[in-house]
Parts: sequence; C-alpha cells; structure tokens
Amino acid sequence: MSDTITPGLVSLDVPLGADKAAVIRSLAARVVAQGRATDAEALYADAWAREEKDETGLPGGIAIPHAKSAAVTTPSLAFARLNPGVDFGAPDGAADLVFLIAAPADAAEAHLAVLSKLARSLMQEDFTSGLRAASSDDDVVAIVQAAIGEREAAAPAAAAAAAAPSAAPGLVVDGRPARVVAVTACATGIAHTFMAADALTAAGKKAGIDLVVEPQGSSGYQALPPDVIRNADAVIFATDVDVREPQRFAGKPVVRSGVKRGIEQPDQLISEAVAAANDPSATRVGGESAAATAAPAETLSWGARIQRILLTGVSYMIPFVAGGGLLIALGFLIGGVNVNADDAAFTVIKDNALWALPEGGLAQYFGSVFFVIGVTSMGFLVSALAGYIAFAIADRPGIAPGFVAGAIAALMGAGFIGGIIGGLLAGYVAWWIGRFNAPRWLRGLMPVVIIPLVASIVASGLMILFLGRPIATLMVGLNDWLTGLAATGAIILVGVILGLMMCFDLGGPVNKVAYAFAVAGLASASAENTTPYLIMAAVMTAGMVPPLAMALASTVLARNMFPPVERENGKAAWLLGAAFISEGAIPFAAADPLRVIPAMMAGGAVTGALSMAFAVESLAPHGGIFVLFAINPIWGFLIALAAGTVVSALTVIALKKWIAPKELEEAEARVPVAA
Repeated sequence: MSDTITPGLVSLDVPLGADKAAVIRSLAARVVAQGRATDAEALYADAWAREEKDETGLPGGIAIPHAKSAAVTTPSLAFARLNPGVDFGAPDGAADLVFLIAAPADAAEAHLAVLSKLARSLMQEDFTSGLRAASSDDDVVAIVQAAIGEREAAAPAAAAAAAAPSAAPGLVVDGRPARVVAVTACATGIAHTFMAADALTAAGKKAGIDLVVEPQGSSGYQALPPDVIRNADAVIFATDVDVREPQRFAGKPVVRSGVKRGIEQPDQLISEAVAAANDPSATRVGGESAAATAAPAETLSWGARIQRILLTGVSYMIPFVAGGGLLIALGFLIGGVNVNADDAAFTVIKDNALWALPEGGLAQYFGSVFFVIGVTSMGFLVSALAGYIAFAIADRPGIAPGFVAGAIAALMGAGFIGGIIGGLLAGYVAWWIGRFNAPRWLRGLMPVVIIPLVASIVASGLMILFLGRPIATLMVGLNDWLTGLAATGAIILVGVILGLMMCFDLGGPVNKVAYAFAVAGLASASAENTTPYLIMAAVMTAGMVPPLAMALASTVLARNMFPPVERENGKAAWLLGAAFISEGAIPFAAADPLRVIPAMMAGGAVTGALSMAFAVESLAPHGGIFVLFAINPIWGFLIALAAGTVVSALTVIALKKWIAPKELEEAEARVPVAA
C-alpha cells in the first residue's frame, strides 16, 4: 500500500485562500499534482458537496474536509498548516490545521482503516501540538505516518493515567460507576465516526465510568459483545445515519445526537446517558420517537417533534410517488393518451402477453405495463405515508398499524390528510402501549402481536367510525360545486379555483377532488364540447407548479434560505414537477406549511387562470411534459406554467424572508442533515 501522505502533499504556513472553498480546491489540486487523482475539480466538487451537507470544522482549530471520489486513484492525505486560520464552521473559531482526506470511490477496507486512524489521532493533543511545532514537510509526514501506522513512532505515546479515576459525582447507577455503551456513525464513516468514538472513550475514562464504543465506519464495524450490551445501564447513539442492528439495544435508556456532538460535547452526552439510566420514564430504544434522532428530546418543542415525524413519513413515501408518477407518464408517452381509458391498460396486460400482443402492438402493450406498475406504486402512497409516520413515533411496532390506518384512509376517500391523521393515531397508540412495563413472559409478544393489534383497531376504527365519512362528504360537495360553476360559463374563475385546490394539500383530498373532477369530465368531451379538455389542462398545469416552484426557490433563487436536506429535495422536485407529481412539494410543505402552502396556492391560481385564458387543452389526464403531444397550444401551456412557478417561488421567498425569520432559522437548525 502506498504512503498515504508524502512531503509533496504538505503545505506549511502558505496562504491557500481566504475561505474554505479556496483551501479545499488548493489541496485537491495538490493531490492531482502528485499523481494521486485525475481531476482536481471533480475531487473538489465531491469534497465541497460533503462540506455543504455538514461543515467539517472541529474544536481545537482542526478541519477535515473529506470525500470518496471517482477522481482519486490513491488514498491520500493532503495537509495544510494555515496562518491565519480559515473558518470551517467550528464553534470555537478558525482552523489552522486542515487535512483533506481523499479516498477512492471504491476504497478498500485497509485504506479506509488508515484514514480512520488519522481521525482518531486528531483527538490527541500530542498529535496536534506536534503538527503545529513541525519545522518541515518531512517532520509532518513522519508525525502523520507514525499516527496511522505507516511508520514506527519515534517514541511511545504518553501513557494514559495509571488507574482510572473514581466515578465523578452523579455518574453512578445503583451505587457503582455507570456502565454505558455508545454507537458512533457519520455519513462517510471515515472521520467523524472515529473521532466521536475516541472523544467519548476519553471522556468516559476521565469521568471514571465504564464506557464502550462501537464505531460503525465505512470499513465495517465490530459489534459490541452481547453481554456488554446486556449489562449496560444506558446507550448513546451519536450518529448521522441509521444505527445498524438497533434491536440489539432494545429496552435500554437512550440518548441520541448527531455525531459532531459526540466530538464536541462528550461529557454532556455521558451525563445525559447516566441521567437517563436513573430515570424510569426515560426514552428507551424501540419505543422512542424518531423525532428525537438528531437532538436531545428536551430541546424540541411539540411542533418540532411533529415536524420531524411528518418529514420521516414523507421521506419514505417519496420513492413510491416518484417512481409511480414517472411510470404513469411513461405509459402515456409510449402507449398513447387513452392508455387508461376504462381501465384499458389493466385489460391489456390481463388478456395479453408479450408473445400474444394486443392490436396496438408493442407500444400499447409496454405503455400499459408501465402504466399499471405506476398506478400500483402510487396506490401505496397514503399507506406508506401513514406507516412511516407511525414508525417515526413508535419504531417498528408502529409500521403495521400505520400502514393499515393509511389503507383505511384511502378506502374511505380521506387521502393524504387522512393518511397523516391515521399515521399519527397509530404511532402514538403504539408508542403508548409500548411504554407499559409488561411481564417478562409477555414482552416477546408486545411488538409483534399486541401493539399492532390494538393500535390497528384504535387508529383504523377511528378512521372508519368518525373521520373518513366527513372528508368523503366534503369531496362530493366540492365536486358538485365545481361542476355547477363550469356550467355557468365562468371558466376563468373555474381555472382559479381549480388552481387553488390543486395546490392546497398537494395530493390530498382537496387536490384529488379537483383532479377527479377534471378526469371525470374527459368522458363527455368531444369536438363540440372542449370544456373538459380546458379543465384538464388547468388542473394538470397548476398541479405542476408546487414542486417546480420549490425547486426553483431552493436550488436557484434562494439556496441559503433552505437547509441542505431541502436543497436535495429541490433537485428531485424539478423532475417530479415536470411529470405532474404535486407530491414533490410535500417535504417543503410539511416543514413549513404556513408559508409554503399559501405561496403555492398563489402560483396555482395564476397558472389556472392563464391556462383558461389561453384556451389550453389537454387530452391526457396525467404526464406533464411527457404528454406535450396531447396539449394544445403548447406555448400557452408553457407560459401559464412558467408564470405560476415564478409567482410561487418569489412568494415563498418573500414569506420566508419577512415572516418570522428568526423562527425559521431555529427550525432549520433542528432539521437533521441527510446523510
């Protein structure tokens, strides 16, 4: 294995730029200049993408920008000692020691282990002080290579304290030093994972308690022995990604945080874990709310917890929406605009096969196949939303009752709103039942039988008995009202109303009423009666506005107003909006409904009115830009769509800027960053 660092990768007290982007770019160029990577800009882009997700500055004047990149051919450490330092986002100020950790995209475990050793060394004061005192590039290389095991150390490291101190006051359980286990994990599993592990280990030793850490890195992980977990008083999850095999810790009092808090505040995390161990009502693994994943539960308001829960449900729902919606659009594109007329697609695939094609040939057959798969996928939308909302509250015992409640909501016509309510009901009932201290002989049945049974009965029963019928009645009333308006000739007003409805709940009951009204009308359309085509065009065009508007706002016009997770959602929303998948804006609306939804409605109203004014007609009931061949005039469609998108994007930016910006910043600070 090649040396990970060489003198050519070291920059001592040489200005590399005024900000962290310039420093990262300079170090990437140095890696390429040494023949260890092929494209400096590509390496910089990968490292910068990681930096945007979560800043890499650490306490003590350290920064570790890092990335796995296809441009890297040899695992490398590029080091810079800066004077003056550059801000990398650390809480205590600028960084003067910067390591660019560059790993190949397919790095072997041995290489990743070497890079992980560096991260652990950065937590040792002797190591960092040696780097600050180094007088030459060769000295730096010697210090780093000794730390990562590529060279024998000149002298053994300073020994740890001869004996562990007595447990600090307050860090005892049942009169003895506390026993705590911890899991650390970051998005890349190279640096923060091991730095948090070492920080917690050092803090535990200093506090005089028994603390064992399981770092879950990219090079794999060694699971804690079952007896260590069994004897532990509490668990710390300092992670930015899901804990692997969390069921091993079921029933243990738990404290959750992001991995950087494990580096910056290990003492506080340990204190919170011991306090949880001494608190019979503390949150436990398997029964806690996933809303507490990235911050201590006591710091979150009820509103923030509900927001996190809804975002969890939406994140799991989006793949059903995205995949299903695009498959439906492809079905129209391949099979024609009538692919779903009178369940034609279902008839085609049931009555025909690839070796016995229908009259329409391959195009009709494959168009039907895409359409049916897409419709089936979309059919899981409400169930998945409700199921994973319940999962976010009650963990795995909540999934089954949540899915059932969502299916009942769809059956009753309650749609997206019903799914949210059903998921919340199922999740909180499952969570409540899970808090009972059941006898040992009954505990094995609780998560697989008793909790799903009771939570399903309560949540789905309430949906059937009380909630479903009123929403269905409302939908029928709205449909009748819209039909009456269209009959009076107030067509532009109908466009405004339909636009407002399409953008009100983004795929929920109100949205579905407007869509069902438009689709049902297509059956009566003809050359003499083109009103249904006008209504269909207004509905589809307005329904495309929310995701496109949020994509425009979050990725182009006002990136800094949106947290990283929403900027990532914005990238996906471009395609979802183009395919007429209004649900692509749900993540934004769930996080900030009071500002996002009114802005979307404003743009939807503009688009609906312009679509009607330009007499845009759509012969297809779905598909967005994939069915442009079925829209006329295309120019009117594009102008109406662009106008509404710009109006909504500018409106949401204005609302976020001028209405309670301080509250927005606090909410964003609590949103977990996507791994």
